Amino acid sequence: MPNGYVFNDYKSLPRVLLFEPGGSSAEVLLYGGKVVSWKNSQGEELLFMSKNTGGRFPKGGISLCFPQVANTGIMKEICWSKKNAKSFDNIPLRLTPTGNPSSVDLTLKTTANDSNTWPRSFELRLRVSLGPDKMTIISYIKNTDNASLSFTFALQNYLSVSDMSEVRVEGLETLDFHDNLQQGKRFTEQPDAITFDGEVDRVYTKTPGNIAIIDHNKKRTIVIRNEGLPDAGLWTPWDNATKASEIGFGDKDYQNMLSVDSGVLEKPIILKPLEEWKGVSIHDTSGCLCN
Repeated sequence: MPNGYVFNDYKSLPRVLLFEPGGSSAEVLLYGGKVVSWKNSQGEELLFMSKNTGGRFPKGGISLCFPQVANTGIMKEICWSKKNAKSFDNIPLRLTPTGNPSSVDLTLKTTANDSNTWPRSFELRLRVSLGPDKMTIISYIKNTDNASLSFTFALQNYLSVSDMSEVRVEGLETLDFHDNLQQGKRFTEQPDAITFDGEVDRVYTKTPGNIAIIDHNKKRTIVIRNEGLPDAGLWTPWDNATKASEIGFGDKDYQNMLSVDSGVLEKPIILKPLEEWKGVSIHDTSGCLCN
């Protein structure tokens, strides 16, 4: 990728600017591969980024979490809440030139010096690419260790909405979910679209792959299509200021933010040596499903 597409933000974090002929654009941090901006062809920002200035790394956008997400996986006794999700926010990934301003390839390979940080050696490759009103994130994880690698994984998608009370989510009806507000107890969702009037923290399992976030005020629908990512997290702190501040969001951020995660959350992936896993998440706003 030409150097002209890489620049630093005000906190000196290197990022890559992606754009495509239809007018869509995105910005991806080299630290952790976090997507901090995704705009459609009309120039509308689709991701939520908090204006809360605490800390070096911006809160919101799309974050990659691996090898441990919240209370799932082999480290749940240590890592038990969202604020402790293991992600790559603090780690610069290596940029691989693509010669294409609408895509970026990032990689991370562990070394012997990383043994205190990561329980196993692995290679992670991340590709973010743009199409007209569409963004695709492909993740590859290869076990380069001589023992099995067990992990959970998530893309934490913080989406920008006009007003949480005017949003509904379709695609999760009648699915089983774990309610983290009730000690992870398992329930079955009602056969209606999900709307919001209070705090929600759930993990839905065995999702069909297509989840639609419909914003009535903006007359806009974002559809998330997943392959290899069977579970979905749904989170809003609502007016629980303590929950919001725990991970760096402002008290009122919830009004314009909804987290819809794509991941492997219930049952960890187990890779034998040299095996590779692939997960695909397509974010699409090219059509409107609003009624």
